[in-house]
Amino acid sequence: MNAPILRPAERVLRLTRLFDAPRERVWTAWTEARHAARWWGPRHHPAIHVEIDARVGGKWRICLRGVADGRELWHGGVFREVVRPERLVFTFAWDAGAGPQEENLVTIGFAEEGTRTRMSFLQEPFVSRDEREGHTEGWTSTFERLDDALLAWKGQ
Repeated sequence: MNAPILRPAERVLRLTRLFDAPRERVWTAWTEARHAARWWGPRHHPAIHVEIDARVGGKWRICLRGVADGRELWHGGVFREVVRPERLVFTFAWDAGAGPQEENLVTIGFAEEGTRTRMSFLQEPFVSRDEREGHTEGWTSTFERLDDALLAWKGQ
C-alpha cells in the first residue's frame, strides 16, 4: 500500500556517496549532457535522451527507457542554484504518466576529500513511503552507474 508519510523527517531522501574522482570531474558528470548520458538512470532504466542547461533558470530534461519493457519515462526540472563545483539545486518532476506528479527539490553538495569527492544528495518532499523508497532504489542504482562512468573516465 502506498501509505502517506506523516512525519516531516520521513519526507526526505538523503544519500551520501564517495566517488574516486576529483570534484571537478564529478561536477562535469552532473552538468554536461554528454557525460550525464553515460550514467543517468538506474541500470534497469538508462537514459536515452539528456538535455542539461546548468545555470540558474536553465532547464534539464531526460528520458529513461525500461530495459525489460521499452517504456519511456520523461522527467525534468529547472536549476535553482548552480555553484561550481560545490552545489547544485534543481526541481525534479515526472511527466504525466511517468511517475508521481509532485515536484521535488534536489540539493547536491560536492566536497573534496583528497583526490576523491563526497557527494551529499537530498531530495524532498515525498508524500508516500513507496515513492521515497522507489527513488532510493533508483538513485542508488544510478549512482552505481555514475561510479562506473567516473572510473572508466579515469582510465581514459
